Parts: sequence; C-alpha cells; structure tokens
Amino acid sequence: MGAWATVAINSFGGPAGQIAVMHDEIVTRRRWVGEQRFLHALNYCMLLPGPEAQQLATYLGWLLRGPAGAFLAGGLFILPGFVSIMALSVLFAAYGDLTWVAGLFFGISAAVIAIVANAVLRIGRRVIKNATMLSIAVAAFVGIFVFELPFPLIVAVAAAIGLVGGVRRPEIFNLLRGHDETIASEDLDVLVGDHHVAGEQPSGKHAALVLGIGLLLWFGPVGLLVATLGQGSVFVDIAQLFSTAAVLTFGGAYSVLAYISQEAVNTFGWLRPNEMISGLGMAETTPGPLIQVVQFVGFMGAYREPGSLSALQAGVAGAAVATWVTFVPSFLWIFLGAPFIESLRGKAALTSALSTVTAAVVGVVLNLAIWFTLFTLFGTVEVWRGYGAVLYRPDFSTLNWAAAAIAVVAGVAIFRFDVKTLRVVGVAAVAGMAYQFMLV
Repeated sequence: MGAWATVAINSFGGPAGQIAVMHDEIVTRRRWVGEQRFLHALNYCMLLPGPEAQQLATYLGWLLRGPAGAFLAGGLFILPGFVSIMALSVLFAAYGDLTWVAGLFFGISAAVIAIVANAVLRIGRRVIKNATMLSIAVAAFVGIFVFELPFPLIVAVAAAIGLVGGVRRPEIFNLLRGHDETIASEDLDVLVGDHHVAGEQPSGKHAALVLGIGLLLWFGPVGLLVATLGQGSVFVDIAQLFSTAAVLTFGGAYSVLAYISQEAVNTFGWLRPNEMISGLGMAETTPGPLIQVVQFVGFMGAYREPGSLSALQAGVAGAAVATWVTFVPSFLWIFLGAPFIESLRGKAALTSALSTVTAAVVGVVLNLAIWFTLFTLFGTVEVWRGYGAVLYRPDFSTLNWAAAAIAVVAGVAIFRFDVKTLRVVGVAAVAGMAYQFMLV
C-alpha cells in the first residue's frame, strides 16, 4: 500500500510524469516488476480509451496481487486528485468572486494555454511523421473547429482509415509503437518478471463474467438515476455524458476535453468557457489523472441545477457521479483485457488504427488550444454561424495584456527551459493573484 500511496501523491505532471514516477517506484526501487513486463503493460494501456497512467497502475496492481491489488493501486491513484479537486470546486463555486480566488484561477487559466500547446507538440511528435498523418490531423482540426463534427465521428473515421491503411501501407500507418522494447533486458531478480503471466488463462467464460459485472457496476447506477429522477435530471445528463466520454479518450485526456467542453459549455450550459479553462488548471495542479477535470464539470453542472438538494449537496453528488462513470470503465478494460494481453500485444492492425486516431487527436487538441486561447485572452469573442460552419472572431480591443503576458512567460518556461508544469502553474497563479490585487 505504501508504494501505491507514494505513486499517487507524486502523480503530477500528466501521464508522462506519472508513468515515470511509477517506473521509478515499482521497477527501479522496489524491483516488483521487470522492465519488459512494465513496457508490455504500458503498451496495452496505450491501446485503451481512458487515462493510461491510472490504467497502468491498475494493471500492475492486478499483476502483483490480483483483483484486490488492482483496486488498491487504481483507487489510490485517483483518491488524492478526487479530494483535491473536490475542495477546489467548493472553493471556486462558493468563493470565486473573492479577489485572491479570482486571481488564482486567472493566472492558472493563462498558463493552461502554454500547457495545451505543449500537449499538441508532444502528441504530434509521436505520429506526425509523414504527409498522410499530417493531412489527417488537419482534417480533424477543420472538422471539429470549423464544422463542429462530433468527436466520436472523428475517432471512428480515423480508426477505420487506420485499419484499412495499416493493411495496404503499413509503413505509413503503423507508427505508434510506444516504447522501444528492444532495449529492455529481462530482469530475473524481480517479483514479477517478463516470464510471468498473471491470473488465469484467457477464456470466453471468464471474460463474459467480468464484462457482466463491469457493465452492472457501470450502468446500474445510471439506470437507477434514470428510474428515480427521469431523463431531465442533471445527474442523468452527467452520467450519460461522462459514460460516453469514458470510451472516447484515445490519445489521452486532452483529446476528449474538446468534446467535454463542447457539451458542458455549449450544449448543457453548465459552465462558461473561462470556467472550463479553470477546471483544467485544477486538474493540472493536483495529483492524479488529468481526466479528473470531469469531476469539476460534474460538480458545477449539478451545483447550478440542484433541484431539491442544496447547491453544495448537489455539487458533491454530481462530482461523485462523474467520477464513477469515468473510472469504472478503466477498471473494466483492465480486468477484461489483461488475460489476453499477450495475444493483443503487437497486432499491426491495432497499432495502425491507434496511430491514425492519435494523428486525428493532434488536430482535436489544436482546436482545444485555440479555443482556450480565444476565451482566455479576449473579453469578447463573436461567434458566426452559417452554411454548416462556425467561425470565431475575437475583439482585439478586449485583449487582456496581463493574461497574454502570463501565457507567453509560461510558454517560454515550458518550451525553452523545460520547466515542470506544476512550477509553471504555481508561478502563474501567484502572478494572477498579484494582478487582481493591483486592480482593486
């Protein structure tokens, strides 16, 4: 338990940093898992929708101690972020008009522009290696930014292109290989090495049992909400939205944030654009997976539509519902697929499909970066719609120079000096508070 608590508390900096912390604690320091087994598990988690770092912790826990270990490792990975974001959500909702609180989130929101831009480049380096992948990324960007195509449609089309392209031109489409396993030597002095295969042999009967239990835990509470509250309830909307999002997070949390933002801001009206950016800033500065931002969205959605509950009670319940339907599927994918990992690993068709989806995700995240930039830096952004398209036109006279300065400095710190995200956000938060106090 101590090892997973250490991993959870130190899981800042997005998936790359979280996986590095996990590798250091589980592979290097404690010698529980060999390098090959760690990489095999990571490659499998990269093929799944959902937060790969949290799923990797769940998988390694399953490998070491079976289902109990999986629940312990995966649950502890989520817990610190859940507690932190719950506290920040209450603070934001109840005291967001206070000068220091407003300044805190003002600075964080400006820094998020640089953070998301860095995500575009980081994801892009993995797959934008030829003109075909670049064209897929551009098409995805135009599709979602200009024509507001649904994110699920973009993922489905990209996956189909990858499956076909991987068969006909594998040298173009089969790009996303994760980590170089050829450099990993077999470790014989570890508790679970590459020679070890956890759990029972894969079988249809076992898979059906796991699937049945997982779907019951996932959709049982959703059905109960529908039966007791009806389709018009905000809690039902939260459960349905994030159940959908849970199967769309290929390519990391940033890829689905555009979809969540579109639905939460434009469809349901739970948040304003700048509030969505503040929520992302919360997730960036707290331990745990970045997708935990769904908790903030669920909190604010229910907080503003509390029904018979108090606003705070409804917010807490909404946050809990969003978290439940987001992470139950992650556990399900591990329990269902881990016994089949050896047969799944290395399949060229799956790698080609994931490579193409990830290329499309670059365009989707670029859309997110531009959307965040517009609504963070400009006080007024006009939206024009016509002929099936949408165009955003910022009023340059409303440019907030303080926000722009913080964003530029954050960008220099990240891109030029490789400063860690947590430090950048911390300094930006202080700068934001100082700016707000200057205005008082």
